[in-house]
Amino acid sequence: MLRKTSILLMMLLMSALSSLAGSVRLYESPARGKRSIEVGDMFYIYVEVSDIDGRPEIPSNIGGAKVMYFDHTGQSSRMSNVNGHVTQSTSNTWTVTLRAQKEGTYSFGPITVGGVKSNQLRYTIGARGTGTNNPAGGKNPDNSASSGNTSDKPKFIGKGDGNLFMRASVSESNVYEQQALVYTVKLYTTYDAIKFIGATAAPKFDGFVVEESKAVSSSLDYETLDGKTYATAVIARYIIFPQMTGQLKVIGNTYTVSVDQREYYHDPFWGNMAVNSPLQLNVSPNDLTVNVKALPSPKPADFSGGVGKFTIASQLKSNNFKTNQAASIEYIVTGSGNLKYIQLPDLSTSFPPQLEVYTPKTDVKANVGSSNVSGSVSFDYSFMPLEEGDFKIPSVSLVYFNPETGKYETSTSKEYNIIVGKGKASGKSQTNTRLKFDSGLQKVTFEKLSKDHSPDIYKFSYWLWYIIPFVSLIISVIAYRNYLKSHADMAAFNSRRANKLARRRLRKAAAAMKSDNSETFYDELLIALWGYLGDKLKMPTSELMRDNIKTVLETEGIPEDNISELLDILDRSEFAKYSPASGKAGMSELYDNAIEAINKLEKSFKAVK
Repeated sequence: MLRKTSILLMMLLMSALSSLAGSVRLYESPARGKRSIEVGDMFYIYVEVSDIDGRPEIPSNIGGAKVMYFDHTGQSSRMSNVNGHVTQSTSNTWTVTLRAQKEGTYSFGPITVGGVKSNQLRYTIGARGTGTNNPAGGKNPDNSASSGNTSDKPKFIGKGDGNLFMRASVSESNVYEQQALVYTVKLYTTYDAIKFIGATAAPKFDGFVVEESKAVSSSLDYETLDGKTYATAVIARYIIFPQMTGQLKVIGNTYTVSVDQREYYHDPFWGNMAVNSPLQLNVSPNDLTVNVKALPSPKPADFSGGVGKFTIASQLKSNNFKTNQAASIEYIVTGSGNLKYIQLPDLSTSFPPQLEVYTPKTDVKANVGSSNVSGSVSFDYSFMPLEEGDFKIPSVSLVYFNPETGKYETSTSKEYNIIVGKGKASGKSQTNTRLKFDSGLQKVTFEKLSKDHSPDIYKFSYWLWYIIPFVSLIISVIAYRNYLKSHADMAAFNSRRANKLARRRLRKAAAAMKSDNSETFYDELLIALWGYLGDKLKMPTSELMRDNIKTVLETEGIPEDNISELLDILDRSEFAKYSPASGKAGMSELYDNAIEAINKLEKSFKAVK
């Protein structure tokens, strides 16, 4: 009996000790839908830490690959009860997302977490298109779900599916010509994380004047639609003004969206588990049709061009003025509608002739809302009194069309009575005095008149009047023909100026970096890089995709190192723009790398010519 008791206690002790023993395990996995790792592919190294209070350090150097992300992607716990003795085991998984850069066989590890050393992981990176089998040292937890996507290219899902789609909308679908509309694109998704959203081109607004709005979402909201909860975000907003009547179409553009897709698999030890797998999708919002009606006829003669609802007010700082001293009066139009297109009548015809009125200075302050454009536009008129006396500045009428009532309406400003006293004489008044007509004839001395006369046709100066215009005409024709020749192929013209245009755009990114505005910096940096590639490679915006750019650069004979460096800068910029953890760090380094990459490409293009 004593022997059996001793054996049972020994088994319990061994079980307790085994439950307290921690472990660190490394394994790798190719990209979803891949059986091997090839140059240019994304692949993953998983760090599984069991029963250890600690976390692995972020790896800085992994052979043959570049570290893209390092995230905590999984956590699980397990409890066991043996004869009333309860033990608990916990496991945490960290995922290192990498992009393969150089073929060969490499090793990673061992690493140490909480004093426990892991195994050494070996993996092989094959050349592009070789189809090397998955190394034996790794374990692919994605096999249970890898059949869903068999390509690294973004998956086109048209107008979307149940997990991700976009909806385009306008504030009104039945409007008048010149009436301001707001076009909004909203993203709906059930995926766990959105890492990148990029548009291949702008929507097609045929028959509209377009202004892009910055009033988009900076974070995700949640909305219930048809009984299902989605994470939502407004990703684009435009203010559009129809310029013609009839049925006008707005065709949605294509967006590339990078998300994390949660995939489940069964582990023999831990049971059912889940990992996040990167997934790229191409999706387009719905197309829209807007019915545009013409403004009622006849239009008032003093119609300002405004379509919306407005009021006009005026401001005059004083009612007492001096001659030849400049003054100003300001007219302020407030309301909602097409503020930028409002024009006031010609005040020089309505003001007294003793007041000289100059061209106004215009200042527009427009705010973009979810359904209209509101704000104010001010017209600051300078004028100068030329004579003394009492004068009246008449009221100014603003005639606009109100879509709500379907009628032309008028708003009137205040009129002013002013007193003009004597001021200092100006240069203009002195000039007018000097230019007064003198009726006295000037005396002529006949002795000073010349009797010798030779025709001008015999003088060289006479022929110069013909020679100079003729030579100027020839030079102008030659210059114009050279201009037409250089601008005949605009794609080639932009290609020659690609470096100059890119540097001009990069100056905006440098200004944003100096002002510590990281959001504007990454926007301007990406615009400069994508714009340079589009101009240099003569590619339309719709074809500016990562794989297309790499293929064209390889065809041009650009070295692989320069191509990889440029694509790496694009990846880092796009990640930094949409990653909440990136912040303002690394902007200077990324800016210098972008300039260096463009310089290298310019040298490579010159070398292959």
